[in-house]
Parts: sequence; C-alpha cells; structure tokens
Amino acid sequence: MSAAARDPTSTVTPARENDMDEATRTEIEAAVFRRLRDHLMAHPDVQNIDLMNTADFCRNCLAKWYRAAAEARGEAIDYDRAREIVYGMPYEEYKTKHQKEASPDQKATFQAGEARRAEHEKALEESGKVY
Repeated sequence: MSAAARDPTSTVTPARENDMDEATRTEIEAAVFRRLRDHLMAHPDVQNIDLMNTADFCRNCLAKWYRAAAEARGEAIDYDRAREIVYGMPYEEYKTKHQKEASPDQKATFQAGEARRAEHEKALEESGKVY
C-alpha cells in the first residue's frame, strides 16, 4: 500500500479513481461504508476498544464522521441518531447487549494511543479536507 493510500491527509489521488465520474465514485464509497457498517453490526463481539487500539477508530468514530458529513451538507442529525445508524439500534441497548468491560491492558493501550489519535485528528483539521 502506498503512503498516500495510508495517509488520509494526502492530496494524491490514485490514477484509477481519476478515471471515475464523481457520482459513480460516491456510490461506490457509500456501498463500502454500508458494507463496513453491516459487517460491524454482524460482529458485535469485536469490541470498540479493540478497534481503537488496533485501527484508531471505532463505531463511535463512524457515528461522529457520519454526523459531520451530514452537517457539512446541511443535514441536521444528532449524535444519538448517527450512533443508531451505525450500531443498528440505540447505543444504550447495544452497550447492554454487547459491550464488555475493558481489561486493564486494553485501557492502558487505549490511553497510550490518545496522543497519537489527537495528533492525527489535528492534522486532518489542518488539511481542510471535508468529507
């Protein structure tokens, strides 16, 4: 995988994507999001803290990104509704059914990654990239 493909702040666009019209690209990206969302819904055993510790994002991040993208397009959606879209049910219900208490090791790994995640979010904001 190229550095540009790994870096969401990159302005490099893969050549094949340039050949695609905007509507088709948007449809494909939307389908990919739905597939990821549905995959996570089908695997509630994958805990958010494990996602954060290995990939620096979780279901709550997806809900925040969903809300931000909607607001950037003039659509008002609150965080609870965005979470329900991502989780497939109200968040509190999901927590009761599926969320387990994080282990001390999971919590320590999460805390160790906080500075890295904050730096990444800052770089995204500074890039001015709007999704």
